[in-house]
Formats: sequence, structure tokens, C-alpha cells
Amino acid sequence: MRQLRISSAAVCALLAGPAVAVAAEAPAKGQGPCDEIVAACKSAGFIEGDYKTGNGLHVDCIDPIMQGTPQPPKAKIPLPKVSAETVAACKQKHPNFGEPKPGGPKAGAQKPQS
Repeated sequence: MRQLRISSAAVCALLAGPAVAVAAEAPAKGQGPCDEIVAACKSAGFIEGDYKTGNGLHVDCIDPIMQGTPQPPKAKIPLPKVSAETVAACKQKHPNFGEPKPGGPKAGAQKPQS
């Protein structure tokens, strides 16, 4: 019978692999209110960086939810339902979350007056 030699590095990689995968999933599930908004947008079909086609995670979903404004006219997917309490909790924890970045796709747009 032949013996199979496995290096200690291979054993560590096999054992650590599932732990790394679980750790990578943890932020996606998130416990914070902002993570809940991101997860709702992603599960609705919005994609990071896809704003040119109307499916952008931030421009077409997160920003309108956080700012309480309608989606851009080119948005292709309707906004997911997110409770006002979740939005308020996210704003309290991260006041700039959902605000356009300087030089971003909506940099020239003005925020509506309340």
C-alpha cells in the first residue's frame, strides 16, 4: 500500500479554507443597519459599480434610500423595502453613508431642499 504525504501547509490550507469562507460571509450578512440596507439592495439585484446601466448599488439604490429621494430615471430595478427605523439607525451610526462622493456619478446633481 502506498503512503500519501501531505505537507503541513496543505493541511492548514484545507482546515483554514472553510473558516476563511465563513469569515468572508460575515460582513455580507452584517448586523448593522447600514449592512442591512446594502444586503437589501444586493438581494434586489443592484450591483457595485453598475450605475451606467441603471443597476448601480450606490447611485440607484443606497443613495435614494438614504436620502429619501426617487431613483434616477435610468434605474432599472425598483428599490427594496427598507424600514424608516433602519435608515435612521444607519444615519445615526454613519452620517455620510449614502451621500454622493465628490467627483462621483452624481457630483453635479443638487440635493433637493426639504
